[in-house]
Amino acid sequence: MSAQMQPGPQSGPRLANEEERLARVALNSLGEPGDPRLARLVEAMGAQELCARLEDDVDLAGLRSDASERLSGLDPRRILDGARQRGIRFVVPGDAEWPSSFDDLARVEPLHGLAGPPLGVWARGPLSLAEATTNAVAIVGSRSATTYGTDVAATLASEVGSAGFTVVSGAAFGIDQAAHRGALAARAPTVAVLACGVDRHYPTNHRELLEHIAATGLVIAEAAPGWMPTKVRFLSRNRLIAALGTGTVVVEAAVRSGALNTATWADRLQRVVMGVPGGVSSAPSAGVHQLLRSGAATLVTCGGHVLEAVSPAGHHLQDEPREQPRAHDALDLTARRVLDAVPLIHPAPVASIARTGGVSVATARRALAVLEQRGLVDGEEGRYRLRPRAPEVRSVPG
Repeated sequence: MSAQMQPGPQSGPRLANEEERLARVALNSLGEPGDPRLARLVEAMGAQELCARLEDDVDLAGLRSDASERLSGLDPRRILDGARQRGIRFVVPGDAEWPSSFDDLARVEPLHGLAGPPLGVWARGPLSLAEATTNAVAIVGSRSATTYGTDVAATLASEVGSAGFTVVSGAAFGIDQAAHRGALAARAPTVAVLACGVDRHYPTNHRELLEHIAATGLVIAEAAPGWMPTKVRFLSRNRLIAALGTGTVVVEAAVRSGALNTATWADRLQRVVMGVPGGVSSAPSAGVHQLLRSGAATLVTCGGHVLEAVSPAGHHLQDEPREQPRAHDALDLTARRVLDAVPLIHPAPVASIARTGGVSVATARRALAVLEQRGLVDGEEGRYRLRPRAPEVRSVPG
């Protein structure tokens, strides 16, 4: 492995040490995404030293024996050059586009046996990963989404994208797909994080979507090129989605859902977790409701709520929804009682209104004068009735 890892010609800018990059390619090919043993050992001794130890048959934490089948014929230079020829780059710590948010994963305890920052990520697309995710929101949810869920996800993605945020998701069916499409519709950047190699189209029906994202945004994966998706790789992928977003929005998630796994990672990373409520009897929203009920997520119903939650204090503040003020809102209690006593159709004398309202005639007369001035009642010859409301104007098709 060491002879194959000598520095060679490199196309493109040399932003990180080539030997270190090749060592990380080797380790990325030997291990599984999210293996905490790799993360700990690389942090302790560096990628190059760890590769040398494994080459010398040193079985650190069982890695040598687990990787024995993959060691045969491993050529990191060939892997890296082959990827570059297909427009795929391997982004590692030290590169200008390495997002510092990945480093936060080093401080989080394992979840389902997975932990640690990636050794590197494979990327396709014109955007810089670091720049694209400086302001980013992850939108995730059920694959078996309802029309309500996909509509909400697309709208949220469009609104936060229009405000300058990148939308991060996993390119799966349902909510993920809607989130990516909502961002693209707003001409906003979007990042698809895959559980397989970036050269694969998974799901296969999303070939066109993934190619469009690769042409305009970014498709990234921790799994090496050519690798297929597995259940565990989906779980390890979720931690990257959570790390890249300033916050994670869950739109429809059943009680057992990968989206809840992403939300858990986001919470452990001290990111903002948000949930969109569904119908109280909706099984696809039961997991979201659990997050909201436990206080683990902030309730959001529009892009403005998301922007307020993930922005610095004082930015994107949302006004509380209120009805338009009405003419009788400022009336005191006495005037309201008199107004309630005024008939709608047949005018009544002041004495009758006073009796019905439980006030004196003099009090009723003063209140009626105020009500008439405000356009709430009509008076004629000492008799009063409610002024009819103006009819609602409706457009008539021509």
